[in-house]
Amino acid sequence: MSTQYIYLHGFASSPNSAKAQDIGDRFAQIQTKLTIPELNAGDFSRLTITRQITQVVAEFSDNSLPVTLIGSSLGGLTAAHLGQKYPQVQRLVLLAPAFDFLSHWLPKLGNEAVQRWQQEKYLMVYHYGERRSLPLSYDFVTDATQYQEEAFQRPIPTLILHGKKDEVIPIAASRDFVRSRPWVELVELDSDHALGNVMPEIWQAIHLFCQLP
Repeated sequence: MSTQYIYLHGFASSPNSAKAQDIGDRFAQIQTKLTIPELNAGDFSRLTITRQITQVVAEFSDNSLPVTLIGSSLGGLTAAHLGQKYPQVQRLVLLAPAFDFLSHWLPKLGNEAVQRWQQEKYLMVYHYGERRSLPLSYDFVTDATQYQEEAFQRPIPTLILHGKKDEVIPIAASRDFVRSRPWVELVELDSDHALGNVMPEIWQAIHLFCQLP
Protein backbone atom coordinates (compact mmCIF):
# COMPACT_ATOMS: atom_id res chain seq x y z
CA MET A 1 0.00 0.00 0.00
CA SER A 2 1.42 3.37 -0.95
CA THR A 3 1.97 6.16 1.56
CA GLN A 4 1.17 9.86 1.46
CA TYR A 5 4.14 12.08 2.42
CA ILE A 6 3.59 15.58 3.81
CA TYR A 7 6.27 18.08 4.89
CA LEU A 8 5.43 20.72 7.52
CA HIS A 9 7.71 23.75 7.49
CA GLY A 10 8.69 25.65 10.63
CA PHE A 11 7.48 28.80 12.35
CA ALA A 12 7.88 32.03 10.33
CA SER A 13 9.14 29.90 7.46
CA SER A 14 7.59 28.73 4.18
CA PRO A 15 7.54 25.91 1.61
CA ASN A 16 10.46 27.76 -0.04
CA SER A 17 12.78 27.24 2.93
CA ALA A 18 16.13 25.61 2.23
CA LYS A 19 15.15 22.41 4.10
CA ALA A 20 11.73 22.10 2.43
CA GLN A 21 13.29 22.62 -1.00
CA ASP A 22 16.15 20.20 -0.37
CA ILE A 23 13.87 17.41 0.87
CA GLY A 24 11.30 18.17 -1.86
CA ASP A 25 13.98 17.86 -4.55
CA ARG A 26 15.21 14.54 -3.14
CA PHE A 27 11.66 13.15 -3.12
CA ALA A 28 11.27 14.28 -6.75
CA GLN A 29 14.50 12.45 -7.68
CA ILE A 30 13.04 9.15 -6.46
CA GLN A 31 9.71 10.00 -8.15
CA THR A 32 7.77 10.09 -4.90
CA LYS A 33 5.22 12.83 -4.25
CA LEU A 34 5.83 15.11 -1.27
CA THR A 35 3.12 17.62 -0.39
CA ILE A 36 4.39 20.85 1.24
CA PRO A 37 1.43 22.96 2.42
CA GLU A 38 1.85 26.71 2.97
CA LEU A 39 1.15 26.82 6.72
CA ASN A 40 1.05 30.62 6.88
CA ALA A 41 -2.19 30.28 4.87
CA GLY A 42 -1.77 33.85 3.61
CA ASP A 43 -2.38 35.15 7.15
CA PHE A 44 0.65 34.67 9.42
CA SER A 45 -0.86 37.10 11.97
CA ARG A 46 -3.57 34.57 12.86
CA LEU A 47 -1.32 31.51 12.93
CA THR A 48 -2.09 28.91 15.62
CA ILE A 49 -1.17 25.26 16.10
CA THR A 50 -4.89 24.43 15.87
CA ARG A 51 -5.11 26.11 12.46
CA GLN A 52 -2.03 24.20 11.25
CA ILE A 53 -3.52 20.88 12.39
CA THR A 54 -6.84 21.60 10.63
CA GLN A 55 -5.00 22.63 7.46
CA VAL A 56 -2.82 19.50 7.34
CA VAL A 57 -5.75 17.13 8.03
CA ALA A 58 -7.47 18.67 4.98
CA GLU A 59 -4.49 17.37 2.93
CA PHE A 60 -5.02 13.75 4.02
CA SER A 61 -6.35 11.46 1.31
CA ASP A 62 -9.87 10.39 2.20
CA ASN A 63 -9.15 6.79 1.20
CA SER A 64 -7.32 6.15 4.49
CA LEU A 65 -3.90 5.96 2.82
CA PRO A 66 -1.22 5.80 5.52
CA VAL A 67 0.43 9.18 6.05
CA THR A 68 4.07 9.91 6.90
CA LEU A 69 4.64 13.42 8.27
CA ILE A 70 8.03 15.13 8.12
CA GLY A 71 8.00 18.24 10.28
CA SER A 72 10.58 20.93 10.98
CA SER A 73 10.65 22.83 14.30
CA LEU A 74 7.07 24.04 14.98
CA GLY A 75 6.02 21.87 12.02
CA GLY A 76 7.59 18.95 13.90
CA LEU A 77 5.55 19.72 17.00
CA THR A 78 2.40 20.00 14.87
CA ALA A 79 3.24 16.68 13.18
CA ALA A 80 3.59 14.99 16.59
CA HIS A 81 0.15 16.26 17.65
CA LEU A 82 -1.35 15.01 14.38
CA GLY A 83 0.27 11.61 14.93
CA GLN A 84 -1.27 11.46 18.38
CA LYS A 85 -4.78 12.24 17.16
CA TYR A 86 -5.08 10.62 13.72
CA PRO A 87 -4.51 6.85 13.26
CA GLN A 88 -3.94 7.52 9.52
CA VAL A 89 -0.57 9.02 10.50
CA GLN A 90 1.68 5.97 10.74
CA ARG A 91 5.17 7.45 10.77
CA LEU A 92 6.82 10.68 11.95
CA VAL A 93 10.13 12.30 11.06
CA LEU A 94 10.77 15.33 13.30
CA LEU A 95 13.59 17.77 12.50
CA ALA A 96 14.56 19.80 15.59
CA PRO A 97 10.97 19.56 16.86
CA ALA A 98 9.80 22.53 18.93
CA PHE A 99 8.99 20.61 22.12
CA ASP A 100 8.26 22.96 25.07
CA PHE A 101 8.88 25.85 22.69
CA LEU A 102 6.95 28.44 24.75
CA SER A 103 9.27 27.76 27.69
CA HIS A 104 12.27 28.42 25.39
CA TRP A 105 10.87 31.32 23.39
CA LEU A 106 8.92 33.48 25.88
CA PRO A 107 11.83 33.91 28.36
CA LYS A 108 13.99 35.12 25.44
CA LEU A 109 11.41 37.80 24.70
CA GLY A 110 11.39 38.84 28.35
CA ASN A 111 8.45 39.39 30.74
CA GLU A 112 7.85 42.98 29.70
CA ALA A 113 7.63 42.17 26.00
CA VAL A 114 5.29 39.24 26.67
CA GLN A 115 3.01 41.38 28.84
CA ARG A 116 3.00 44.12 26.20
CA TRP A 117 2.14 41.50 23.56
CA GLN A 118 -0.76 40.31 25.69
CA GLN A 119 -2.05 43.87 26.17
CA GLU A 120 -1.53 45.09 22.59
CA LYS A 121 -2.63 41.74 21.08
CA TYR A 122 0.14 41.70 18.43
CA LEU A 123 3.92 41.25 18.40
CA MET A 124 6.14 42.01 15.41
CA VAL A 125 7.98 38.81 14.46
CA TYR A 126 10.62 38.47 11.75
CA HIS A 127 9.28 36.13 9.07
CA TYR A 128 12.09 34.36 7.22
CA GLY A 129 9.82 33.30 4.37
CA GLU A 130 8.62 36.87 3.74
CA ARG A 131 11.94 38.48 4.71
CA ARG A 132 10.17 41.11 6.79
CA SER A 133 8.56 41.55 10.20
CA LEU A 134 4.88 40.71 10.51
CA PRO A 135 2.43 41.06 13.41
CA LEU A 136 1.53 37.83 15.24
CA SER A 137 -1.60 37.66 17.40
CA TYR A 138 -1.28 36.70 21.08
CA ASP A 139 -3.87 34.01 20.28
CA PHE A 140 -0.87 32.02 19.06
CA VAL A 141 0.37 31.72 22.67
CA THR A 142 -3.08 31.10 24.17
CA ASP A 143 -3.73 28.34 21.64
CA ALA A 144 -0.28 26.74 22.10
CA THR A 145 -0.70 26.38 25.88
CA GLN A 146 -3.46 23.78 25.40
CA TYR A 147 -1.07 21.44 23.51
CA GLN A 148 0.91 19.47 26.06
CA GLU A 149 3.71 17.04 25.28
CA GLU A 150 2.54 14.60 27.97
CA ALA A 151 -0.26 13.75 25.52
CA PHE A 152 2.18 11.95 23.20
CA GLN A 153 1.56 8.36 24.24
CA ARG A 154 0.59 6.69 20.95
CA PRO A 155 3.50 4.37 20.06
CA ILE A 156 3.94 5.61 16.49
CA PRO A 157 7.33 4.92 14.81
CA THR A 158 9.16 8.24 15.19
CA LEU A 159 12.59 9.45 14.10
CA ILE A 160 13.94 12.70 15.58
CA LEU A 161 16.94 14.45 14.02
CA HIS A 162 18.27 17.24 16.23
CA GLY A 163 21.42 19.38 16.19
CA LYS A 164 23.63 19.28 19.29
CA LYS A 165 24.29 23.03 18.90
CA ASP A 166 20.64 24.00 18.47
CA GLU A 167 20.31 27.56 19.76
CA VAL A 168 16.49 27.74 19.45
CA ILE A 169 15.24 24.41 20.83
CA PRO A 170 17.96 22.81 22.98
CA ILE A 171 18.66 19.18 22.19
CA ALA A 172 17.77 18.41 25.83
CA ALA A 173 14.10 18.84 24.81
CA SER A 174 14.38 15.88 22.40
CA ARG A 175 16.49 13.85 24.81
CA ASP A 176 13.81 14.27 27.49
CA PHE A 177 11.09 13.33 25.02
CA VAL A 178 12.83 10.10 23.96
CA ARG A 179 13.60 8.99 27.50
CA SER A 180 10.09 7.72 28.28
CA ARG A 181 9.11 6.71 24.73
CA PRO A 182 10.91 3.57 23.49
CA TRP A 183 9.24 3.85 20.05
CA VAL A 184 11.14 7.10 19.33
CA GLU A 185 14.66 7.11 17.90
CA LEU A 186 16.85 10.21 18.33
CA VAL A 187 19.76 10.94 16.00
CA GLU A 188 22.01 13.72 17.31
CA LEU A 189 23.73 15.76 14.61
CA ASP A 190 26.67 18.16 14.67
CA SER A 191 24.55 21.15 13.70
CA ASP A 192 22.38 24.07 14.85
CA HIS A 193 18.62 24.66 14.56
CA ALA A 194 18.73 25.19 10.79
CA LEU A 195 20.45 21.80 10.18
CA GLY A 196 21.74 23.27 6.91
CA ASN A 197 25.15 21.54 7.02
CA VAL A 198 23.76 18.02 7.53
CA MET A 199 21.12 17.69 4.81
CA PRO A 200 22.76 14.63 3.16
CA GLU A 201 22.76 12.80 6.53
CA ILE A 202 19.16 13.84 7.14
CA TRP A 203 18.07 12.54 3.75
CA GLN A 204 19.91 9.25 4.31
CA ALA A 205 18.12 8.82 7.65
CA ILE A 206 14.71 9.69 6.16
CA HIS A 207 15.29 7.38 3.19
CA LEU A 208 16.13 4.45 5.45
CA PHE A 209 13.48 5.10 8.11
CA CYS A 210 10.67 5.57 5.56
CA GLN A 211 11.89 2.63 3.44
CA LEU A 212 11.80 4.85 0.35
CA PRO A 213 12.67 3.46 -3.09
